[in-house]
Amino acid sequence: MKYLLPTILAASMLSGCGAVGRLNNVGKPPRMSEAETPVAPHIIPSIGNQAAAGRAGASSPAETAPTGASLFRTGAGAFFRDQRASRVGDIVTIRINIADSASVDNSTTRTRTGSETGGIAGLLGLESQIGKILPGNPDPGALVDTSSASSAIGTGRTSRNEQINMTMAASVVDVLPNGNLLIRGRQEVRVNYELRELIVTGTIRPEDIARDNSIRHSQIAEARISYGGRGQLTDAQQARWGQQIYDALFPF
Repeated sequence: MKYLLPTILAASMLSGCGAVGRLNNVGKPPRMSEAETPVAPHIIPSIGNQAAAGRAGASSPAETAPTGASLFRTGAGAFFRDQRASRVGDIVTIRINIADSASVDNSTTRTRTGSETGGIAGLLGLESQIGKILPGNPDPGALVDTSSASSAIGTGRTSRNEQINMTMAASVVDVLPNGNLLIRGRQEVRVNYELRELIVTGTIRPEDIARDNSIRHSQIAEARISYGGRGQLTDAQQARWGQQIYDALFPF
């Protein structure tokens, strides 16, 4: 019990810090996260692309002069290269089509009562010293007498019918030894005071990428698709921090 109170106080202080942060954001829209630096290895463009850039307005031919003798180098717009994502830094389109439906009903009733009684009627004469230690001249035969009762009734119903149909882009962040690609994509859209965030990560096979450089979410292995948000509406749907601490720490 002596450790319970400090734990509650510490949790309250930490939660209070979060409350202060929320107070600072009153009347302000949720802040978007900083864009991550894209992974883009250096690629020398082909001679054909450099010539096109020179015709578009390069100040001098030296600015577009190639550093090698190859006519077509690996890069965007190459004539003889598959334009589907295959290397670190390439971008692939992900088509997300999720249809989720679930219905759950449950009802719980719990009742619990308990009582404890204990004492020391005699202990080699040592029971006579209890009155000197404890105030109030207690009866050694009835030192402990406790009782408790608790009752809880809960009824819950969950009905979900979610459907997500959208398209987003992801970047190739790594190429595994077997040729599979690790991808990561993040998209944020803020409307008024609510921020919608979509994050997709996983592993794909280059063979599953379609001709239009797109792939379905069902073809992503170890897929992690997070669709959520933060803002005033999300805060209104959350229980107050004091209520969450009470539910987490209250033992009865």
